[in-house]
Amino acid sequence: MRFSVVGKRIAGLFEKYIDTPATMSTKRLRSEDYNDYSSTEVTPDGSPPEGLSGFSGSSSYQRFGEANGTTWLQTLIHLLKGNIGTGLLGLPLAIRNAGIVMGPISLLVIGIMALHCMDILVKCAHHFCNKHQKPFVDYGDAVMHGLEETPSAWLRNHSIWGRYVVGFFLILTQLGFCCVYFVFLADNLKQVISAANGTTNNCNANETALLAPTMSSQLYILCLLPFVVLLVFIQNLKILSIFSMLANLLMLSSLIMIYQYIVRDIPDPTHLPMVAPWKTFPLFFGTAIFAFEGIGVVLPLENKMKNPQQFPIILYVGMGIVTTLYLSLGALGYLRFGANIQASITLNLPNCWLYQSVKLLYSIGIFFTYALQFYVPAEIIIPPAVSQVPERWKLWLNLLLRVCLVCVTCLLAILIPRLDIVLSLVGSVSSSALAMIIPPLLEICTFSSEGMHPLRIAKDILISVIGFVGFVVGTYESLFELIVPTVSNVTSALP
Repeated sequence: MRFSVVGKRIAGLFEKYIDTPATMSTKRLRSEDYNDYSSTEVTPDGSPPEGLSGFSGSSSYQRFGEANGTTWLQTLIHLLKGNIGTGLLGLPLAIRNAGIVMGPISLLVIGIMALHCMDILVKCAHHFCNKHQKPFVDYGDAVMHGLEETPSAWLRNHSIWGRYVVGFFLILTQLGFCCVYFVFLADNLKQVISAANGTTNNCNANETALLAPTMSSQLYILCLLPFVVLLVFIQNLKILSIFSMLANLLMLSSLIMIYQYIVRDIPDPTHLPMVAPWKTFPLFFGTAIFAFEGIGVVLPLENKMKNPQQFPIILYVGMGIVTTLYLSLGALGYLRFGANIQASITLNLPNCWLYQSVKLLYSIGIFFTYALQFYVPAEIIIPPAVSQVPERWKLWLNLLLRVCLVCVTCLLAILIPRLDIVLSLVGSVSSSALAMIIPPLLEICTFSSEGMHPLRIAKDILISVIGFVGFVVGTYESLFELIVPTVSNVTSALP
């Protein structure tokens, strides 16, 4: 029963709150109170949802939008927010790990596969909405229903574990983002503080140097811990939404400043390798799939639209914009800084007040979005535990568990203090499963009983195998690089 409750909380949270591995913000898509009825068969007053009374069979099913749902423009903005975040800043180094030619080509291929998997998920969800006469199915529901369609009796009997697996990877991904934030904040604050005495008004310099002794990144992470703990004590989404908007504005302005700097004075690229050593390619894969892991927001976004029939076009347009942004910043960043590119492109910006402020603005935005990313796993993990204790201990246990979860992400960040490695590791371990491994297998489970062309099955198996190989090799290489770092991948201050 407890697993069922947790599964429903996962469904409700990811449907109600659009969270992004990326700007990494959580945004409400409906204006009413914090109740969610889209996964139920009745509205708050107990009557069937509008449009559902017309269901007479699977052939009569169609998608019904909400009267107060989002417009196509709002949905597009949320889709962009759900895919653009800290992974974007690590793409120039990812391009270096693949090569100036191989990198952009591979990034484009991964983007196409990620988009195709999103499209698969939407189609499978529609199929199960049609079959089970439901207004909405989330990611976990879709996988659960998919396992119910398989010829294996064991998988059918244990189909509920499909929901648990998706929920596990969603929690792992969100907490992984929180680890990334700790390392990102520590690296940028360390550089700004250590270079404070040398900061000038001259922004023409093309190097960033550590001009004063400073603490290690691990100590900066520990210094950030009490502030992050206080931040996650804020549990009101209305207050967090204010921080979300502020973070979005800060990061958008920072990205504009980064772009205008890297497009100037690009050196001759002929000395850059077209194809990097294959040993570093798994690191590229992990970072790239981390950046594209926005599949968790796709079904909630489609469900909240006034006209869900428009969503396929919005999905393709939005992901086209995202892929273009990734390709441009990744390639231009590597072209601009070459072999000196660091784990986050912000660390390559010069020591002038303008670009130091860019680092600080982006860091403030990331600090606020920690609470937004933390909200989802906290709301899944904490309530079932709190419900087991007397009323007088509920608040204290809630706060204690929040502190413990933050400390876990802090400890992991201390153990993995390299931003490039933690990006690749989170992408390889959790993002690859959600974005590339599960959706193709779900399509086979969903439609194989109805007859699928062998080429379609082969395509799905190929995508899933690529995702699995990336998961295994990317995880191995990330851990190996962490234990035995290579000179070419150690991100330190430029001389």
